[in-house]
Amino acid sequence: MKKLIKLSVCFAGGVLLTASNSVAQTLPKISIEVGQMTEPSELSSTLQIILLITVLALAPSIVIMMTSFIRFVIVLSFLRHALGVQQLPPNQLILALSLLLTFFVMSPVIDKAYTEGIKPYMEEKITQEEAFKLATAPVREFMLSQTREKDLALFVNIAKLEKPDSPEDIPLHVMIPGFVISELRLAFQIAFVLFIPFLVIDMVVASVLMSMGMMMLPPIIVSLPFKILLFVLVDGWYLLVKSLVESFHM
Repeated sequence: MKKLIKLSVCFAGGVLLTASNSVAQTLPKISIEVGQMTEPSELSSTLQIILLITVLALAPSIVIMMTSFIRFVIVLSFLRHALGVQQLPPNQLILALSLLLTFFVMSPVIDKAYTEGIKPYMEEKITQEEAFKLATAPVREFMLSQTREKDLALFVNIAKLEKPDSPEDIPLHVMIPGFVISELRLAFQIAFVLFIPFLVIDMVVASVLMSMGMMMLPPIIVSLPFKILLFVLVDGWYLLVKSLVESFHM
C-alpha cells in the first residue's frame, strides 16, 4: 500500500512538472517595466489605459445604477417571494432575464450613444470631452424620463446647488441617486400590486384549513399549487414582462 501511494505521488509530480514545462514553453513572456518617459504622449496613453481598466471594473455598477436593471430584478425577486417558492426561479435565471430585458429596453439609448459620441471619437472627428458629453446625453435623457422631480430636487438641495435652469445643468452625481430611488419606489409599488392576488389565495386557504380543523397543515403547502395555477392561467410571465417593459416612458 505504501509503495502504491509513493508511486502515485511520483506519477502526479511528474505530470505536474511536464505540464509546467509545456505551459512555460507555449505561454508568452509578460514583463512590466517602470522607467522614465521620453515623450508626453506616453503619459496620455498610460492614463487612458488606467481609465479603461477602471471603467471595466465599474461596468457592473454602471449597468445596475444607470439602466432599467433595478426595476426588473426587484420585481422578479418579489414575484418569487409572492409565489412562495424560495429557490425557483433560481437567482441566475432572474439575473439573466433582468439583463436581457435591460439590453432590450436600453438598446435605443446605447445605439444613440454609440452613433453620436463613441463612433465619431473613434474616427477622430471630435475630442474626448465632446465624445463624453454626446455619449452621456442619451443616458441622461433616459434617466430624466424615469426620475421624479421630487427625487431630483432632494439631491440638488443636499448638494446645495442652485436651481438648474435646464436638465442639462444637473450633474451626473446628482442625477444618478435621484434615478435610483425613483426606480426603487416604482419597483416596490409594482411588487405591492403583484402580491395582492397571491395574498388573497393564502388568506382563503388558511381560512378553509382553520374551519376544517386542519391547523397542523401549513397553508403554504396547499396554496402553492393554486398560486402557480393562477399565474399560469392568466399567462403571468407575458403580462408581467409586458407591463414592466411598457412602464418605461421612452
